[in-house]
Amino acid sequence: MRKRAEWMTRADDEILEYLQAHGAGTPKSIAEEIDRNNDYVGVRCRKLASCGLVEKPSRGFYVLADSGEAYLDGELDAGTLEADDAS
Repeated sequence: MRKRAEWMTRADDEILEYLQAHGAGTPKSIAEEIDRNNDYVGVRCRKLASCGLVEKPSRGFYVLADSGEAYLDGELDAGTLEADDAS
């Protein structure tokens, strides 16, 4: 069972699941697939990156981090993650 952090939204799980299934994505491609607003998905991706659940290898491009994979597998309590203010 996944252990969500208080700051997480339902969209965060959808974003992480998209990245797991597709390998990578942009906020636009993710938003189209999960039927969410592009700008909102971008905000959520940046938040997920600041907490280490996704990585941003290049501008506007996201991939699932090892910790994101562990979260989806129920092996990581996302409530233990802290945001990196530098992101």
